[in-house]
Amino acid sequence: MPDAKPAPGGPDATYFAYLEAGDWRIQRCASCNTHIFQPRVMCPSCDGEDLDWVAPSGKGTVHSTTVIRRRPESGGDYNVCLVDLDEGVRMMSRVEGMEPTEVAIGMPVAARLAKQDGQTVVVFDPAEGASA
Repeated sequence: MPDAKPAPGGPDATYFAYLEAGDWRIQRCASCNTHIFQPRVMCPSCDGEDLDWVAPSGKGTVHSTTVIRRRPESGGDYNVCLVDLDEGVRMMSRVEGMEPTEVAIGMPVAARLAKQDGQTVVVFDPAEGASA
């Protein structure tokens, strides 16, 4: 997807179009350089409307986590967490590659794209050096 070409349907549609193209982007305000997530039409810091789509570092820290309990035949337990990205925004996702009960607040994580129910989503894995 070319830069600076919003998808029909607004910022959310643009965000998901990038994901489907295998390219994770978040917004950054051209006026004050604040990173923004969830996608918006104007900057919550300065009310600027010139928002660029940039690739985040993919590095973050678990802010909070919980375990969703399911029967094994329904896929088993999984975690839901809030991750603070190094860019200063927070997003909801999950940490994979470890037991859901082992995900801990303050754990460093690294993002990757994964398929879920036919859609591309951002998930996280423990970063190198994180205890499993």
